[in-house]
Parts: sequence; structure tokens; C-alpha cells
Amino acid sequence: MIDVILKVIHIATDGGRVCRPLIIVDETTGIPKLRQVHLEGLASGTIDIRDLLRQGIVEYIDVNEENNCLIAVTERDLEMAKSSKMHAREAYTHLEIDPLTLLGVVAGLIPYPHHNQSPRNTYQSAMGKQAIGAISMNQYARMDGLIYTMIYPMKPMVKTRTLDLINFHNIPGGQNACIAVMSYSGYDIEDAVILNKASIDRGFGRCAVLRKHQTSIRRYANGTQDRTCGPPDANAFPDGENDKRYAKFKAIDDDGICLVGESMDNSSVMVNKESPTDTSASVGVDYGLNGDASGNTAISYKYSGLSYRNGAPSYVEKVLITSNENEQFLIKAMLRQVRRPEIGDKFASRHGQKGVCGLIVPQIDLPFNEYGNPPDLIMNPHGFPSRMTVGKLIELLVGKAGVFEGRQAYASAFGEEFGSADIPDVASEALIRNGLNYAGKDVLYSGTSGEPLDAYIFSGPVFYQKLKHMVLDKMHARARGPRAVLTRQPTEGRSRDGGLRLGEMERDCLIAYGASNLIMERLMHSSDAFSANVCLTCGLLQYQNWCQYCRSGEKVADIRLPYACKLLFQELQSMSIALRCRMTDI
Repeated sequence: MIDVILKVIHIATDGGRVCRPLIIVDETTGIPKLRQVHLEGLASGTIDIRDLLRQGIVEYIDVNEENNCLIAVTERDLEMAKSSKMHAREAYTHLEIDPLTLLGVVAGLIPYPHHNQSPRNTYQSAMGKQAIGAISMNQYARMDGLIYTMIYPMKPMVKTRTLDLINFHNIPGGQNACIAVMSYSGYDIEDAVILNKASIDRGFGRCAVLRKHQTSIRRYANGTQDRTCGPPDANAFPDGENDKRYAKFKAIDDDGICLVGESMDNSSVMVNKESPTDTSASVGVDYGLNGDASGNTAISYKYSGLSYRNGAPSYVEKVLITSNENEQFLIKAMLRQVRRPEIGDKFASRHGQKGVCGLIVPQIDLPFNEYGNPPDLIMNPHGFPSRMTVGKLIELLVGKAGVFEGRQAYASAFGEEFGSADIPDVASEALIRNGLNYAGKDVLYSGTSGEPLDAYIFSGPVFYQKLKHMVLDKMHARARGPRAVLTRQPTEGRSRDGGLRLGEMERDCLIAYGASNLIMERLMHSSDAFSANVCLTCGLLQYQNWCQYCRSGEKVADIRLPYACKLLFQELQSMSIALRCRMTDI
């Protein structure tokens, strides 16, 4: 890198970061070095990008080199520079191969991103990675920890050049939904969307969640190892096969491993594994299974199997028996859940317009157009003015024209003048040819009264993504449950059946409000309330009605305090800091 002002040359010795290829512009003429003959060679396959690199027509620019480059977005910029006789220091050095290369791969999938407010494109670039689709061509042969996959993915009606380049339309991440931009019933408040129940029945937003569970058959230093067992004898249970304790083994085969296709309920056993109770004592050559003359006794085993922990049932998709790096047997089971959209699931378009499902409405109650077709999804119109996602409006317009023209519409970034993006005016003309309103609006009729609605409704196809944030994975409630051993407070987190947390800031709000009884209930009675004995003479905590300091157990008082508070007192006492309680009558 050359610093002209300081007259210093900075040489970067690291590997650098390749950004993107650019066409070199001739310094003297101001014309790109790429000619028509090169384009014809690329089209016929006689030359490729490596030949252009060798000939000095194209070069890769590092992010450090970009600081000293003046890059033209289009050839029109070069022509304007020549006509204005731009100073030599301000002359263009490179030309973009295509304007869409200004954007990354994820942002390049957004239709008409140059018509959106830039933060919305940023939001979509993050959300596009959370969309449920087909993850790969071999998604059903993989044993990933967690796989979200769409049951009926669709190619988008409005696509971009980037989509074609990366072949993302072969593994799409969403579905085309016919949407109506209108208010409905109040359940679409804020960003919530209304879904058509019939569309869900037909497969809209349906997805499968595949989750991997695994366990290993360990070998121990004393020669023992884990073992798998078949289901227990039904006669050993009081109610036989109808016993609830026996029902959890229903999916187990004779080898102790669950069968493919079996249903798994909460607490169902996937692998019926047993481990030796004593892994330190030595055993005989025959592993002491039956005992021997040398005094070795038979090995006793305890249950250490793999159980299914989830409120919603799953099905065994596939089972794999392999080995790990320690040459231990590894048993993997992939469980499948097929989920329909429900209230609370998150949906988003490709323009950063996300929202949860607020209501699922029967098709008979939804508004319909003159052909009798109701929308799949209703979106609140208040989501447009402040977000300024004009690209979504244009996507609906050109997508609607493409449906009636029988083709996919193009919506690449900055592509209107290059033929890689449909022009809205042309789409409006196509709508008029097909007997529709030029602005994409329709007359809708009320599903309850049958009367036409007072306003024209903007409606048409928009590519919607179902995101991986589903209410079934997040919904949590608890009354009583497990507690931590040390503090005796409720456990934390949904996975451990934890309590609902009242944080520090929430506590501060309650203190400011003066809700002392509520604070008492949440932070003590519902948490870790504990009855302790206090010596009235010295004020120290007693144990078993005996004060170690006074050597007496006569004067004692019972108090209620949080167990964590009592634990703090004990920890301070261990550091020779004695906290004395002063008891007063209320």
C-alpha cells in the first residue's frame, strides 16, 4: 500500500483476504481491458477466469488494496468520467463485474434490495440463515445434531442472479405465499401475521425437526463393560403389558436398541443400557458373570440407558451403530418430529419483515377475491411506512405479473437497466393485459358477511420463510420442580425444568413500586425459604437447637429466611466474620 502524503510504502506480509475479482481499467484510455472477444470466449468455454487473470484483464483486490482503488460500478460511470475529464488522480482504476457484487451472497438473495432501507437488508442477511429449508442434497443421510427441514419447499417466484449462481433454488428455504396487506381482527397487532388454516392443512410452513441422540458402550479398566438388554419381562410388572412402567420400553427391540419407525413419548427408552455398579474391583477371566472358585462374585448392573425427554412425541427416523475415536461402540438414534405452524411460530419475508403467527383462521372466515381465493397469509399494512421496505411491494407486484405470465420474475440488485431485474412499470402493463389492476390491488369480499371491503387490498405472491424459532421449543412453565443442591434454589433453564427467573432489574422495579409482599413471595417463599434457629443470647445461628458459642440450647427463636442467605452467613463465619441477628418483637 502506497501512502502518497507520507511517501511511505506499506508491505503486508500476511496472506491477505481476497475480496472479489475486478476488471482492470486502462489508465491512459479509461476503457476496461475486457473486450467483446473475451466475453465470447467465456460464453463458448474456450477461456476462463484464470486466463483473464494471466492476461492482466481481471485481478483480485484485497481489502487493503481497496483503499487506493477507485472502482466504477457500471460502464456509465466510466463514460461520465471521460466526458467530465476527471483529474488523473481521480480516474477509475477498476470496474465491477456486476453491480450485484457490491453485496454479499446472503444479501444478494434479497429481491430489489436497493429499494429497501439498508438496516432491513442487514436484518434479512441475519434471518436468512435461520430460515428452514433443505440444508443440503444429502440431508436425510446425515447424522447432524439438529436438522430443520421444510417438507414442501418452493422455488421463489421472484429470484435474483445470485440465486442462480449459487443454485440456491435447488435447495430453497421458504414457500410462496399469497398475502393480503390489510388489518384483520386485531390479532395482527404489531408484526403478527394471520395464517389460513386450509393453507396449513395443504402443507404451508410444515417442517420436520430431526434431533440426534447418542450413547456409547464403554469398557472399564477392570475388564467390565456396559451392556444392552432387551425389554424386561412384562409379567414382572403388576399390570403386565398395560403397566405404565413397562410402556416406556415399547420401542425397544431384543438387542436393546429402539426400532426405526417407533413412536417415542416422554420418558420412553431409546437404548436400554446397563452399566456395572463397581468399575474398580477386579473380576475373573470370565468377567465374573457367574462367579468363580477364586472368590470373584457376579457383576451387578444398574440402568444407565438413553431416554427421550420431550413433551411432544417423536418418531425414530434412523439408527446408526458405529464406533468413536476410543474404539467404543457408539449408538446414534435420529428422532423426527413433523410440525405444523402454530400460534407463536416466527415467519419472515426476504426484506427483514419478521413476525409471529398471531391467529390461525378457518378459510371460510377469511376475505376472498373475485375468483373466490382467500390469502394464505395476512400482513398488517402498518409494517411498511416506517420500515420503508419498498422492495417487498415491488416483489409482490412483479411476482403477481410473473404468475399470470407463466414465468419467474427477476429482481437482482441494481439490475433494472441491465435486464436482470423486472421494471415495475412493465409488470403493471402485464397485470393490465391479464385484466387486473395495474397497482396490484384487488377487490376483496368479507368472509363473514360476503360484502365487498371498503378499500382495495394490495395482494399477491411473496416468498415467505419459516424461521427455526418455534414456540414448541421455547414454551416453558413450572409449578414445583428440581432444585440446586448447594443453594436449594430452583434450577435454571428450560432444559433442566427450571423456574421462571425474576432478574435483578425486575426486582428493582418491584422495590421502586413498594411491592414488598410480592418480593417476599418470589424471592423467598417460591424460591428457597428455610427455617433456621437463632440463639437469642448471642444472635448466632444454632444447629439442632444447640448454640456452639453459648454452649446452651435454652433461648432459641425460629426464623424464616432464604437458604442462600443462611449459606452466606455460614461462609462469612468460616472467614471469622460473625453476623449476629438481633431479634425484636413486631
